[in-house]
Amino acid sequence: MLTRKQHELLTYVNQRLKADGVSPSFDEMKDALGLRSKSGIHRLITALEERGFIGRLPHRARALQVLKLPDAMAAPGDYPPNVIRGEFKGPLSGTTVNRAVENVSLPLWGRIAAGTPIEALRDHSNTIDVPTSLMARGEHFALEVEGDSMIDAGILDGDTAIIQRCDTANTGAIVVALIDDEEVTLKRLRRKGESIALEAANTKYETRIFPPDRVKVQGRLVALMRKY
Repeated sequence: MLTRKQHELLTYVNQRLKADGVSPSFDEMKDALGLRSKSGIHRLITALEERGFIGRLPHRARALQVLKLPDAMAAPGDYPPNVIRGEFKGPLSGTTVNRAVENVSLPLWGRIAAGTPIEALRDHSNTIDVPTSLMARGEHFALEVEGDSMIDAGILDGDTAIIQRCDTANTGAIVVALIDDEEVTLKRLRRKGESIALEAANTKYETRIFPPDRVKVQGRLVALMRKY
């Protein structure tokens, strides 16, 4: 799934390539999407490239090519609100562990990026049965991992992450982090002075550093489930 901004950028680049034969500049993309800086465009392009929608042509300036389009190119306004909120509240906020039972059914809310952040679906219908032995105290929920940025921590694409709901975590913990109230990612949390670093476990991904007001901890990874 593409986020709203990823969809908007892909649509804009595709339209410009069809009209002009040349991809727009970063400044043109920034202005078209109403972003404050070109760093946001870089992040969106990287996300689209990793998902196979956009490719870069070597040794050429402004050399983007659209490799594919989503199956349904819905207008951006047609996207339903589907972002995990800054605070988990309501009846689907998680399931409290009951140690008297062997398994518990957790809400499976969708996919979370272990790579460039993506929006996470808050799926109200899917659940997954998880052994209580894998969980800590308190409320839990589950997310399917997408991407490879945490492979050196043993977290693979397609794994199911079991998350203990919390809003704080010690440095070094692997957390579900909400960035700018719109994107969710699974990364190792590091505190660097007054800043928060979200660290990948794959050398091809860079560590991203944010001021604390841009990152909200949604939960802490306590277990993984994997299908073979």
